[in-house]
Amino acid sequence: MSRILPRSTPEAEGVDPAAVRRLVDHLDRLEDVHSVMVLRHGRVIAETWWHPHTADRPHTMFSVSKSFTSTAVGIAIHEGLLALDDKVVDLLPDDAPADPGEHLSAMRVRDLLTMTTGHSASTMEGIDRTISLPGSGWARAILAHPVEHEPGTHFVYNTGATYLLSAILHRLTGERLLDYLTPRLLAPLGITHAAWEQDPDGIDVGGFGLSITTEEMAAFGQLYLEGGVREGEQLVPAEWVAAATAKQVPNGPHDWPEWDQGYGYQFWQCRHGAYRADGAFGQYIVVWPEKDLVITMTSGLSDLQSVLDVVWDALLPDDAWVDQVAEAPVPDRADTAVPFEPVLRTPAGAASSPVEASLRGVIYELEPNERDVSALTLDRDAYGRTEVAFTIGGLDHFVRFGRGEWTPGSCSLLGAPADVSTAAAWTSDSTLRGRMVFLGTPFEWRLELRFSGDEVAVAIHQNVAFGEPGLLDVRGKARRG
Repeated sequence: MSRILPRSTPEAEGVDPAAVRRLVDHLDRLEDVHSVMVLRHGRVIAETWWHPHTADRPHTMFSVSKSFTSTAVGIAIHEGLLALDDKVVDLLPDDAPADPGEHLSAMRVRDLLTMTTGHSASTMEGIDRTISLPGSGWARAILAHPVEHEPGTHFVYNTGATYLLSAILHRLTGERLLDYLTPRLLAPLGITHAAWEQDPDGIDVGGFGLSITTEEMAAFGQLYLEGGVREGEQLVPAEWVAAATAKQVPNGPHDWPEWDQGYGYQFWQCRHGAYRADGAFGQYIVVWPEKDLVITMTSGLSDLQSVLDVVWDALLPDDAWVDQVAEAPVPDRADTAVPFEPVLRTPAGAASSPVEASLRGVIYELEPNERDVSALTLDRDAYGRTEVAFTIGGLDHFVRFGRGEWTPGSCSLLGAPADVSTAAAWTSDSTLRGRMVFLGTPFEWRLELRFSGDEVAVAIHQNVAFGEPGLLDVRGKARRG
């Protein structure tokens, strides 16, 4: 993978290496952190990916996407395409209801950016599941929601508001958001891996769906830290950077302190004078101007405050900061940053079981379930790897697990093949546990098979989810005869 940011050492940039190691060690204790990169004075001083995650694979950003959409709005305003106080119904006339009412009529671009549209709940829930045909109109469905409050007065986190921003830009520019941003922002930053999910009408969804690498996240954060300037070129207006990352509206109260500091234009305020782009399950671009620091992270966590607590615990103490080493400039080499080689934990246990031979090849017929998984078979493949076959809709889907190491593969249990890495172990003579990591996403499946006589209990749970994490919990019996 080509590098887009220069490398240095913590000492050369005034950071104690022990603080950096403390950061990575404490992130490692959270189990499902996937990557971290730390920049000081524009140089990478620490970077690591928890194997099997890798530097070159784009990761799903979820709502970090919102900060990129905000940036596109700022550029478009600078180009004269729209203004903060333009009315939404004027910018999307074909999607607005015939009688929009007082509050919808008053809704401005500014209100979309600050999540103060006047809705009492997010308008996106159900849109991407129930409206799936071209021409069905996500914007029309969102604008049909009742607007209970005066816009600008009531904060509600609302991904539908960000989608409307993307739809507005799509209409004004005649191109998708990704294509609009590529020459203006992405290409100048060296971001070449970007992909963005689209709605059925070809509009980038705006509030989520962007995938980029950890280093590309860092390049975006560094751009904001430098006031929108990259190598002397003003890519994003400085006044937009300042406004977008300032507290525009209050957004509390919240049990997590990092979610109670205020909201800008699709950026969150943090404690200690920092701000961040923030995506579900722990995707972060943290910018800390006081320390001239950028930290980017990807992960698959449900306790989102825990990740930021680790950052402050590691880097807030005075002893984390040292005098810069007054030496010759550090060469721009990949091996100058602090090296780490962390690995996601594989299941602990034995490579085989005394009863495994009697279980191989047995077809277990499962009780009816909503996943339509009708049967399961345990075996070994030609390389000796544990193999579990799931019969779904009459078709067999094979998952092969490494032992003590992550084994790359492909999984089609969700429909389209997905790149995964797997590992499994026998935690007792009768229990097999496996982990399947969906690469480039926060998600992981945890499988448990408990065998008892002619029966098997099957449980599959997802590490993080917007709904219930339990995917399958059924029993089955061995087919005889």
